[in-house]
Amino acid sequence: MPQANDTARPELTTLQQRVVREIVALVRRDNRLAGDHLPEVHIAQRIGTSRSPVQSALRHLAQLGVLQQDVNRGFFLSVDAKDWDGPVAGLLSTDDPLYLRIADDRQAGTLPDELSEAELMRRYDVARSTLRKVLSRISEEGWIEQSMGHGWRFLSMIDSPDAYEESYLFRQSIEPGALLGPSFVAVAAQLRQLRREQQRIVDGGFETMTPIELFESNSHFHETLAEWGHNRFVLQSVRRINQLRRLVEYRQAAQRRARHTQAAEHLAILDAIEQQDLVQAASLMRAHLDGARRAKLRDPQVFSHAA
Repeated sequence: MPQANDTARPELTTLQQRVVREIVALVRRDNRLAGDHLPEVHIAQRIGTSRSPVQSALRHLAQLGVLQQDVNRGFFLSVDAKDWDGPVAGLLSTDDPLYLRIADDRQAGTLPDELSEAELMRRYDVARSTLRKVLSRISEEGWIEQSMGHGWRFLSMIDSPDAYEESYLFRQSIEPGALLGPSFVAVAAQLRQLRREQQRIVDGGFETMTPIELFESNSHFHETLAEWGHNRFVLQSVRRINQLRRLVEYRQAAQRRARHTQAAEHLAILDAIEQQDLVQAASLMRAHLDGARRAKLRDPQVFSHAA
């Protein structure tokens, strides 16, 4: 394939960094092979963002050597997804330390609802530019907003067992119902893709995939089924809750056997949908969410915090 010019790229923005991580997770979930095409429009739709940050992220991955860019046809894998671990290790190993510290402190109740950038800079001993990148990401995820001047205000998030349970009870009221709605239509190609993703987890991915990848696979399953319901309010709600529960779910990365169970239940739901037994699919979804709610609320580590 003809190669695009390899020119130096500016530092990625917070949004572009997130998109890079999500593309890596998507490619690994799909177990893509060298030579596979990554169409920008398709990637943007899968991730839920515009093409511009996707283009920047794909160029970054090309610089890391895992993609090739054809100036006429776009981006292609130059390395099998299973061999991406080394080149993208920095993207898979952990999340931004400052982001995690702020999230931990907020969930622990040690950060007030409102505070200034200067206060945050002193507390975490970071430069304003570093802090603003993280605050921009947190703002995109919907749990902080900028107030007058250089102040910031934290918004509601899932920061207690009660809030976590409420989120699951709400999901139990809308996700099974979406499967029974008059506009529900499963997309065959997407169903096959979901089946491959969940089967990979069942077949051993629950032991080797990163917390980010496991969370994104779970979110992709539930958001795709919400899309099939063609109810914008259900889809917006499911996406919003996934944003809010991201931090709590990362804490449960050690509970890998539970991820196996969840993926197996996802496959059973997909079986029922494929057989057009939507009543059974809705019943399985309700039981799936209720089981997850009960198991996670019994876990004492979910809302524990380091001293």
